[in-house]
Amino acid sequence: MTVSLIVLTLFFVSRIAWTFQLRDVGSNSLFDRLTGDGWRFQRGAATVAQDQLGDHYTSVRYLWQGWAPTESMWFYNTTQGSDLMPYDFFLALEKPGTSELFRSNENLNRYRYLPQKPTLGNPDGLPVGFVKDTYKGKDYVGFTCAACHTSQVNYQGIGIRVDGGPAAADINSFLQDLAAALEAARTNAGERRAEFVKKVLDYGHYPSEQIVIEDLQKYSQRLLLYNFINGSLAEYGYSRLDVLGRGYNRVQGYIITEEEIKERLNSAAEDLVEAGEVTQADMESVWKSSDAGVLSSNDSDELFLRLFQVIPREAMLKMRLLIFTSPDAPVSYPSLWESSPMQWNALDPVSGRASIGRNACELIGTFNALGWAEVQKETPEFPVLGSKDRYDSSIRVRNLGLIEREMKALLPPKWPEDILPPIERGRWLRGKGLFAKLCGNCHQAVDPSDPGRRPLERFFEPREIGTDPQAANNTATLIGVSGILENQYVPTRDGNLIIGPTARLAALLTRATLNVVATPGKGNILSGGSDWLLDQAAEYVNKKIPRPSGNEAHGSNPESALFDSLGLYKARSLNGIWATAPYLHNGSVPTLYDLLLPASRVKNDPADMTYRPQKFMVGSREFDAKRVGFRNDPAEYSGFLFDTTLPSNSNAGHEYGTRSLTDDQRWDLVEYLKSL
Repeated sequence: MTVSLIVLTLFFVSRIAWTFQLRDVGSNSLFDRLTGDGWRFQRGAATVAQDQLGDHYTSVRYLWQGWAPTESMWFYNTTQGSDLMPYDFFLALEKPGTSELFRSNENLNRYRYLPQKPTLGNPDGLPVGFVKDTYKGKDYVGFTCAACHTSQVNYQGIGIRVDGGPAAADINSFLQDLAAALEAARTNAGERRAEFVKKVLDYGHYPSEQIVIEDLQKYSQRLLLYNFINGSLAEYGYSRLDVLGRGYNRVQGYIITEEEIKERLNSAAEDLVEAGEVTQADMESVWKSSDAGVLSSNDSDELFLRLFQVIPREAMLKMRLLIFTSPDAPVSYPSLWESSPMQWNALDPVSGRASIGRNACELIGTFNALGWAEVQKETPEFPVLGSKDRYDSSIRVRNLGLIEREMKALLPPKWPEDILPPIERGRWLRGKGLFAKLCGNCHQAVDPSDPGRRPLERFFEPREIGTDPQAANNTATLIGVSGILENQYVPTRDGNLIIGPTARLAALLTRATLNVVATPGKGNILSGGSDWLLDQAAEYVNKKIPRPSGNEAHGSNPESALFDSLGLYKARSLNGIWATAPYLHNGSVPTLYDLLLPASRVKNDPADMTYRPQKFMVGSREFDAKRVGFRNDPAEYSGFLFDTTLPSNSNAGHEYGTRSLTDDQRWDLVEYLKSL
């Protein structure tokens, strides 16, 4: 007994040491000390001779951002628990109608995922941000933080890799094409499908051909369903995503009960039956007998698939908005350095979720496995939840905490004068004065060398700054069905709110996220229970999981004015802004110079006034070092045409002083902004 207790104590001590580790990311590793300036060069990065958009680079350079190569590689390859599809499927899948692997560097670079060579931590040479994750004994491919938060700037054949920078990824096109490739593999007759099945079986992880075929159908339909539910009139293109909108939809599909879905669709279904588009028998076949409890992952997918198979597509396109929201507010992937909450608005400081909740929320929107279920025991497995429902998932809570701590050491990249044209000191000095006068009141100057730095962030209503309001409005105002979350508490910075039959989507996502984070993982006491206890300890110490209690609640009104402040945008520190194009929260302005122009003509403008471009191309990583942004002339290449006249794409606002600036003053400001 004594020996067992000692062994168990040592095990927990070692796990606690790992959980609370603080890496010495400010100093170079032994590898760096042995190789001098080794941190400047490639960390498994592959080069591109010429790609589909005309980009090219023959070498990759890193700038000093506080991370040694080991930290960068750890960031690229550390799983969060994202499980998109079986790993062997991803390795074997081909582009439809070709013999080219879908996962080839050439193909994934088209979606602007950065190619990598095979390394010790990435033996299959997946692009930056793709990783193998194991959940319940099965391997999946998924995304890491680096997929959306690693960027590259190309200049005269040199690729400048920027850790924590906003990715150029077109995830929407990637997911649509991936679904098409899976569907092609599923529906291919004869030899083509047999070849795919054989490749998967040859990896040695599937026991039979039948199980491969079953999973092929399951994940093909699941991805097609995901793309259908998240269809939007707003095209994202490169460099943008509405991850909150997609996270809301994913949660809504599991918290809503079958009876609530039936109730919401009932009147619309009656109209379809009356019009003869479906039969009553067809509609009855959709619903199966249930106790209206938790919809597990399989239950939810099967139910919506049955609906889509019975109801005509045109009708279903309209009916989906009776349950889900349209993720129609894409925003640029924000940079990670010197920013507390990563979103562009006030979601985190208002909701009280802080970093772990925020990261888990984003992970729910990017394919973590949700194994939600109803348990028979009335005693909750975690007292805070006050419910008999389980919120199992593949989310690696402890890894999220480690990633967050790693971010504290990440520095903004400095303008590399050994690669890019040197900063003009005369213009820089004049620009510094202009910045202090016109910009410094909102965008705090932060000293990256200060280890205690903590940027202050100011928040503004969209009407104050005039920028596109869609992202802020969606977060603050959209309403969803509460389902199994009804009567639970939502923590805010000012106390707790009780969820009613319907609630703000922000409230539902907050509560669901906290339930997921607070649910112990499955497994034996060492692999499962200890992980969960350590996760909770880490979160308690870092005050990232609020502890609701009844005597703090504000009442049963989740539409409280507390959530109105979610509709605010934040003014961030501008350190490293040169490496974060395109600009504004929705990526509607291609260069820093363009940002210093007015958006459109007003009555008293002079005849020769220049304005921000209404349409420009995105997708290229080739850098314009003068205007500070990426190559964007539609005449030069065929990427994604960004049209600022479309919904959610407005380039209006943030015009402080732009009409009174001379062109020389604009160039002076640009020169100073390069140096931040």
